[in-house]
Amino acid sequence: MTLKERDKKHLWHPLTQHKTHPETIAITKAKGCLLYDENGHEYIDAIASWYTCMYGHCNEYITDRVASQMQQLDQVVFSGFTHEPAIKLSEALIEILPDNQNKIFFSDNGSSAVEIGIKMALQFHFNKGEKRHTLIAFEDGFHGDTFGAMSVSGLSVYNGPFEDFFLEVKRIPTPDGKNNETILDTLTSIVKTNKVAGFIYEPLVQGAAAMKMHDSEGLNAILKFCKDHKIITVADEVMTGFGKTGKHFASLHMNTNPDIICLSKALTGGLLPMALTSCSQEIYEAFYSDDISKGLFHGHTYSANPLACTAALAGIDLLRSENIQQNIKTIITSHNVFNEHIRTHPKVKSTRQAGVIFALDLNVEMKRYGNLRDKLYQFFLEHGVFLRPLGNTIYIQAPYTITKEQLQKVYLVIEDVLEIV
Repeated sequence: MTLKERDKKHLWHPLTQHKTHPETIAITKAKGCLLYDENGHEYIDAIASWYTCMYGHCNEYITDRVASQMQQLDQVVFSGFTHEPAIKLSEALIEILPDNQNKIFFSDNGSSAVEIGIKMALQFHFNKGEKRHTLIAFEDGFHGDTFGAMSVSGLSVYNGPFEDFFLEVKRIPTPDGKNNETILDTLTSIVKTNKVAGFIYEPLVQGAAAMKMHDSEGLNAILKFCKDHKIITVADEVMTGFGKTGKHFASLHMNTNPDIICLSKALTGGLLPMALTSCSQEIYEAFYSDDISKGLFHGHTYSANPLACTAALAGIDLLRSENIQQNIKTIITSHNVFNEHIRTHPKVKSTRQAGVIFALDLNVEMKRYGNLRDKLYQFFLEHGVFLRPLGNTIYIQAPYTITKEQLQKVYLVIEDVLEIV
């Protein structure tokens, strides 16, 4: 019996309606930018396995460091204990995060990092004697699948059955350079009639909204408005963090720093699950009290797992290396060249790019998970490229270690798929 057949007996996959999509591909090996299935086929991982393996799969610099750490300390409770990998990681992160960030709170995954960021924003005001219960978020944002994260997400395709149970959220459009003043007027109206605790946002790029990109000046104006009205700003950099927008973090493109930042995905280079929520000293001090009830009573069994911390430390070393930084610049340049070539194609409606993230919209109406989308997905796989179209949007977010030849193949397959649209 094949792995694929054995899978069907007991496994329930994410984002899958198993009745209409019963098939899976069994991956047996990964190295660099390549995935290998049980039948010996290889695929270029052009989305870095949901934006995690940005330094390539099974990167030996990361795996060797983690293997060594496994012989020293594998896991220990992080409540009442500490350890060097967590301490060193906090020091390394503070060096590259926006300069107002000063404290690190560990968790397990991106949704949890967001959940903690929301709790920090709400409890910050509560601890100061204010009851602020409204949150502001962008339309079409996506922040995860736990309840707080779902509450501030705007994609009902994922969240429809649960909307009656959500936190109170007011939504605003993303700034496009033309609507910036209108958004500020909307914010003014919201704060007049609501006690707003926080604003959560994906800076510059909304990943699940099909790599929808927005105006940095407009976002900066929103952040300044929030600062002026003591609204806690929470940057969800789970997707954008660690170099993808051309800087270490998308928030570094802004003049106004967020109060809180949520990180995961590429944090550990895709090797191990881990997340964290960073915050400013001001946020932390609102919880620092003789009153135990003012503490942030949130915890995960695997918080600051030493192996995951070690993987993250190795990943930061790679991110800051001259080689990876040059690779990032090369990918950005390659995308620019491809964009000039493809943007006038009659089957292409629009294109956009932020750092190593490139997206194009097909000039056709189609469902997010419809038959035509599935046809495109299968075409890519049959031609040795792993891409996951989001409706009529095809996007690339490949590992920084992708070769020029591999990247050219991704471009060619995308160009070829336009002929079947």
